[in-house]
Amino acid sequence: MSQPLENPRSRKSWLTDLLLLALVFAALLGPSIGRRALWEPDEGRYAEIPREMVATGDYLTPRINGIKYFEKPPLVYWATAAAIRIAGTSEAAVRSPIALFALLGGIAVYLAGRRLFGRSAGLWGALALATSPLYLGLGQVLSLDMPVSALLTAALLAFLLAVREPPGWNRRLLLWAFYAAAALAVLSKGLIGVLIPALVIGTWILLTRQWRLIPVALAPTGILVFLAIAAPWHLLASRAHPEFAWFYFVHEHFQRYLTKVHNRYEPPWYFVPVLLGGLLPWTLFLPQALKSAWRADSVERRETIFFALWAALVFGFFSLSDSKLMPYVLPAVPPLALLVGRWLGSLVEDRLGAGEKRSPLLPALWGLLSLGLILAAAVAFWPTPPEGTKDRAFFDLLGGFRPVLALCFAAIGIAPFLFDRQRNRRSTLVALIMGNALLFILLGVLAPRFDAYRSAKPLAQDLLTNLQPGDEVASYHFYPHTLAYYLKRRITIVGYTGELEFGTRHDDTRAWVIDDSEFWRRWNGPRTMYVMVDTHHRKPLPVQLANARVVGERGDFRVVVNR
Repeated sequence: MSQPLENPRSRKSWLTDLLLLALVFAALLGPSIGRRALWEPDEGRYAEIPREMVATGDYLTPRINGIKYFEKPPLVYWATAAAIRIAGTSEAAVRSPIALFALLGGIAVYLAGRRLFGRSAGLWGALALATSPLYLGLGQVLSLDMPVSALLTAALLAFLLAVREPPGWNRRLLLWAFYAAAALAVLSKGLIGVLIPALVIGTWILLTRQWRLIPVALAPTGILVFLAIAAPWHLLASRAHPEFAWFYFVHEHFQRYLTKVHNRYEPPWYFVPVLLGGLLPWTLFLPQALKSAWRADSVERRETIFFALWAALVFGFFSLSDSKLMPYVLPAVPPLALLVGRWLGSLVEDRLGAGEKRSPLLPALWGLLSLGLILAAAVAFWPTPPEGTKDRAFFDLLGGFRPVLALCFAAIGIAPFLFDRQRNRRSTLVALIMGNALLFILLGVLAPRFDAYRSAKPLAQDLLTNLQPGDEVASYHFYPHTLAYYLKRRITIVGYTGELEFGTRHDDTRAWVIDDSEFWRRWNGPRTMYVMVDTHHRKPLPVQLANARVVGERGDFRVVVNR
């Protein structure tokens, strides 16, 4: 089964499948990317940096609030800046590159799955990926995790396809695609763009003893392609800013990974529920998918090892880090979705399980039914917290959505089970996909209700109706990334540097990054000053701010004025 199961030159089916995938991603992500405000902190940060690039014309040096920001490389900033220049600063515009990267990852899974295992496997693998909660959720969040995941997916799959080709132009082009995608991954999120492919490919060659692939993986022309794409920005940034190299390579890569310098420590098992939950409902099919793949011929078994190593090494690499965030494990999702797609495609084509009295899907569907009913009961009957508590605000925002969510979870568990009892495998899988899509759409409708707690946009809109030329806007003891973005102006930061500390040490920012004594001098001066405060996460406010006139208050954010 190592050869494609249908004619790969069938142009009509290729175009039909790619159009279907584009429509699925458009239907799932299109309405979502513009529905809610940009949320703190990541979305505000990764929108404001490209906005400032467009405003200043400086695309070499990332800056946020006018301060050098070298924590990450610039590819996503450049893509977002291009979207701003083309379509403006709306939420849909700045998130559109992320949705396109999500589509790129889905297409890569489809193309590789089809070439390796046949059309049905590629299509079901891409659909499983498109409806995995972690992938689908991060496909409409402005951050770096989806771009680097999609590019790593394209890189590793291009390499796997390349080594299946005989020496010649097809292999050479695929290897160049591998190196180009890895270089773009480096420009998206740093050295993991080359480290993860090297780790996966090197371990795979070692375990399968395919020593002949070492010179293929280290193709000199491929290395030149990589350097031509990845090196220029790093060299130019180092030349323009002597302080860049140490901070970017040592502090932001090695110290971030090996120490708790960023205060993002989580226990080693942190990513277990993230990965298992992020792939639902397809997680439940993984054991059978792995078992089936392992029973295949030797070529497919090597490919199974490649995909399993890919997921396991990404999971292990980030689990060992002292800095963990939920999206870090996203690159482990595509290879698992592809393995699931291989098995599901075989079932739909009736090459596995034919003639069995018991449906091969049934064990997973029993698990899904149980999980769906448990979640439905939890959503419907979880006690409402007391009035005035933080959790009560969350339940109040859910409002009438609680019974709708409960019904959705129950339907996700029940509908595929009922279809499977009719022995209609294709309808069963379609029901799974539709259930996840329905849940995602429902959560997308619900998400804007949390804007007041996660974004400064509502207060920025209030401020824009009051601001006059010469007025000063400040944030007290924190930095709201989304405030600067929606006001489209630099704000004064009082008594806080946080992630901006490096930039404030290498730029003269004393005019707008000030301490408390300078703040009180300005507050009591003749100039009108609007100040945003966080009423929930910070220590009690000084009396002058607590008693000042309130211009607006939404969720945890409040804006006061000194006049």
